[in-house]
Amino acid sequence: MSSEWQKVRLGDHVDSCLGKMLDAKKNKGSPQPYLGNSNVRWGEFDLSDLAEMKFEPHEEERYSLEPGDLVVCEGGEPGRCAIWNGLSGMKIQKALHRIRPKHTFNNYYLFYWLSLAAKTGSLEAYFTGTTIKHLTGKAVAALEVPCPPIELQVVMVSVLKSLDDRIALLRETNTTLEAIAQALFKSWFVDFDPVRAKMEGRAPEGMDEATAALFPDSFEESELGLVPKAWVVSVVGEVVETVGGGTPDTKDLSYWEPAEHCWTTPKDLSGITAPVLLDTERKLSAKGVAKISSGLQPTGTLLMSSRAPIGYLAIAQMPVAINQGYIAMPPGSTLPPIYMLHWCRQNMDTIKNHANGSTFMEISKKAFRPLLILVPPVEILERFVGTASSLFDRLVENERQAKTLADLRDTLLPRLISGQLRLPELTVD
Repeated sequence: MSSEWQKVRLGDHVDSCLGKMLDAKKNKGSPQPYLGNSNVRWGEFDLSDLAEMKFEPHEEERYSLEPGDLVVCEGGEPGRCAIWNGLSGMKIQKALHRIRPKHTFNNYYLFYWLSLAAKTGSLEAYFTGTTIKHLTGKAVAALEVPCPPIELQVVMVSVLKSLDDRIALLRETNTTLEAIAQALFKSWFVDFDPVRAKMEGRAPEGMDEATAALFPDSFEESELGLVPKAWVVSVVGEVVETVGGGTPDTKDLSYWEPAEHCWTTPKDLSGITAPVLLDTERKLSAKGVAKISSGLQPTGTLLMSSRAPIGYLAIAQMPVAINQGYIAMPPGSTLPPIYMLHWCRQNMDTIKNHANGSTFMEISKKAFRPLLILVPPVEILERFVGTASSLFDRLVENERQAKTLADLRDTLLPRLISGQLRLPELTVD
């Protein structure tokens, strides 16, 4: 049991240091990329927007990462962490701790322990600061971590990591599925590749003759510039139903209990990795749903966050009520949700440019509905929807599997780390 595992002071069993303080005055010469707080996600790194600064030769070893190093956020969301598996030599800035376990700990065990400690609030006792919380180097060293035998740590990690690896593979597949659908949308409805091919006397690529025959072989002028001949330029409000939402009085429990119906805020979309909403953090009673004029939106409704921030997108996989931070687009309109999902992605800059507000930017339904939109012939629309929906159905199933695996991991994690579950032979098929 957990009582058999001694808790040890982390600083006695790891090599740890903060990254380099950024000094703009000295940041000259040959800058190198480095990781900051914003580049660290739970369990992964976002390397799409790396800043640079100069590191002196004598700083190379101190501030460089090696594969297997645990990188922990000092502020922002103190304790958020990931294991670096990139090339040696990546640098870190002062917002991050580099933790290099000695023989006592497995680095992935420490990652999972920190994940659990953050989720359960166990790290908060070590934070400093009032408004802005920090996990200082002194606090990292003082963390008391259960220390099971290293062999048992390896068994725990093998179970948990196998689940995470499966989740990652499913989500990599979903990224590919999304990219295929978005590329098809762009080819047909933005670049008009089939039309251009027919103008040049070529057969459009990637489609059968029946589909190719649906596209014209010329363009005409419109309010949106050159568009395929006979395609219609309209406004969003005429071809798409748009719906807003609300929030029942949070102090009146009769609106929230019994918690029977899904109710979403943009927060529900902030951590999703695919444009799919499978569940919501909060639920409403039937009385609560009745309090919202738009009621429950049907399964298949496209949700777009309209503020704080603008642009989260997901298609709900269950009936759902929405708060005032959304514009919802239910099925049944001329342009269906799967088409509008890709249209919104392609035109998000335009959508944001029509937002306004003093406290925070918001795109209202009144500002969204007049946006110009190109409406293709129904036969072409149906071909696109058929293909995109098939891809999306696979994506949804992958997300459901990933959620099941994540739930299993989250159930096992505290039991393994506490010692309640001692299964040295446990493997995941």
